[in-house]
Amino acid sequence: MRHNKKFNHLSRTASHRAAMLSNMACSLIKHKRINTTLAKAKALKKYVEPLITRCKVDTTASRRVVFRYLQDKYVVTELFGEVSQKVANRPGGYTRIIKTGFRPSDGSEMCFIELVDYNENMAKTEKKAPRTRRSGKKSATPVAEAPATEVAAEETAAE
Repeated sequence: MRHNKKFNHLSRTASHRAAMLSNMACSLIKHKRINTTLAKAKALKKYVEPLITRCKVDTTASRRVVFRYLQDKYVVTELFGEVSQKVANRPGGYTRIIKTGFRPSDGSEMCFIELVDYNENMAKTEKKAPRTRRSGKKSATPVAEAPATEVAAEETAAE
């Protein structure tokens, strides 16, 4: 029975899995997008999202907790600097997994995992105001008023 066994072990020992997820998390933070298998991406998502949530509050304690998982000073600095500013108002869901097909050699399902706020192609753009259809009739009143105001302005200037 599989009672209370919720995460994917990825056919690795605990130390190998921890090292692999740490390295993948560092690569994801450095490059903002990595290509991997679907199973590893899902495991990485559960691993890295709490760390990104932790980086929203920049304290020494939270930096130490994140460093314990990542073991890379450059990555921790980038996470608490650039990444934390981008995700400051996002309540969660910092990563996105997009499936890319199957690997030719062994048929495993491939995907890429990326940080959501760094993909300009998928970013929500501001919508333009919807155009309304107008009838073909044009009103002649604005055209007629313009010369009348110019004549009135010239008369007041001459006086």
